[in-house]
Amino acid sequence: MPLAQLITATQLAQRLNDPELLILDCRFALEDPTYGERSHRQSHIPGARFADLEKDLSGPVTPGVTGRHPLPEPEQLLSRLRRLGVNAHSEIVLYDDGPGAFAARAWWLLLWLGKREGIHLLDGGLKAWREAGLPMDDLPATSEPGEFSGHADSSMIVDAASLQQRLESPQLTLLDARALPRFLGEVEPIDPVGGHIPGATCTPFSENLDGDGRFLCPEQLRSRFARLLGDKPPQSAVAYCGSGVTACHNLFALCLAGYPLAALYPGSWSEWITDPQRPRA
Repeated sequence: MPLAQLITATQLAQRLNDPELLILDCRFALEDPTYGERSHRQSHIPGARFADLEKDLSGPVTPGVTGRHPLPEPEQLLSRLRRLGVNAHSEIVLYDDGPGAFAARAWWLLLWLGKREGIHLLDGGLKAWREAGLPMDDLPATSEPGEFSGHADSSMIVDAASLQQRLESPQLTLLDARALPRFLGEVEPIDPVGGHIPGATCTPFSENLDGDGRFLCPEQLRSRFARLLGDKPPQSAVAYCGSGVTACHNLFALCLAGYPLAALYPGSWSEWITDPQRPRA
């Protein structure tokens, strides 16, 4: 079964009464960390539970050491997922406002802990759901705690030291998911230093989507990443972004295109720049 799977708003609406279905609302806004939870309380897809990027899907920030959204400790993440009702056989649908960046982070974390089946991103997110005229409610979801167990897969990540050693490798394709102005260091609204990791290719996650905010078809995505990878092995690719979140969107799109799951540098640019000895471009 492919690791990256989409579900349309109509398909999800038809499955709302499925007892195995678990919907996670992953809405978040970098400029307003309370936005997601506040919006969820106001209205959400019926039955959805809220997973907060910073409280549930990230670990604590250590200034000057970690990036802005470090990976959570595996046991703490497992505890949070169980609290949300996740079981080994849960059919999980993840959504955010539309682009899928925060939903993709949750997708990657579930894979990291070993859940490799039954995970879907809502294509177009809540925007697509609303455009289809489908119902919303403000009722808190009630469920028994889940029993999901797993182990973190260290092969899915690359740390800063390992990445720095690989920068000169002719096999490496380093994909930066941020928009071009941030990649070039022309603007930097979030981190104290602009620029990118030397040798990286600007690969904005937004270009995985069409004009309606839905994912491009697998053939279009494969064409996109084939140009970026060239003759380099796809299994040697590494994805990063500002803090390890939108990079997961590129990893999802790569899998959707039929490529193997590439590695994530979870600390990303916001961690890379904490050490002035690391090279910058």
